[in-house]
Amino acid sequence: MPVKIAIVDDHTMMVQAIANLLNARDEFKVIFTCRNGRELTEKLTVLDQLPDLVLLDINMPLMNGWETAEWIQKNYPQMRILCLTMNDDEMSVIKMFKSGAKGYVLKDAEEDELFLAIHSVMTKGFYYSDYVAKVMIDSFKSEGIPGDSQMMSPLKEREIEFLVLCCTELNYKQIADLMHLSPKTIDGYRDDLFQKLHVRSRIGLVLHAIKHGLVQP
Repeated sequence: MPVKIAIVDDHTMMVQAIANLLNARDEFKVIFTCRNGRELTEKLTVLDQLPDLVLLDINMPLMNGWETAEWIQKNYPQMRILCLTMNDDEMSVIKMFKSGAKGYVLKDAEEDELFLAIHSVMTKGFYYSDYVAKVMIDSFKSEGIPGDSQMMSPLKEREIEFLVLCCTELNYKQIADLMHLSPKTIDGYRDDLFQKLHVRSRIGLVLHAIKHGLVQP
């Protein structure tokens, strides 16, 4: 069964191009398109066939992407959201994930990345490109407590990245996928941090990250 997709974007030519691109592949089927979030909310309440995934832009009239994602998350939590936008700033990325998106792709990305993102969101429940992962890690680090970063100095960069991701809802397998590492390597990071930080569980890792300002509680 193909993945049923709805596209929400106010750029008509872009929508048509994306729809043609996806419909050319057997594994995808664009079942409808909308020009903004308001139009999507109206369609979803009357249609018998619901999309599995919504490709969602951010900057739209009447109801923008963030508002739309929050509405979908509240009313159709089973529906996956993949943001497809030109917005490459940190605020847009973080706000969209907080609003309920499971993935984020820039419109100037290669076609294969879009296909990969859709498959990843539908099978793994998330998609983070290298760029988005870096934005999220940098954002977490920027929220640290001033003058407290030296307390984390014994940790390597990748260990800090792993520690921050432990504070998310991702399981260890998903963290391994995101960091492009094997589960065995992730197990090694976890065990090393248990020893270095004198903790015995993931909860201990999270508490340590909060205490030293890597993430906000």
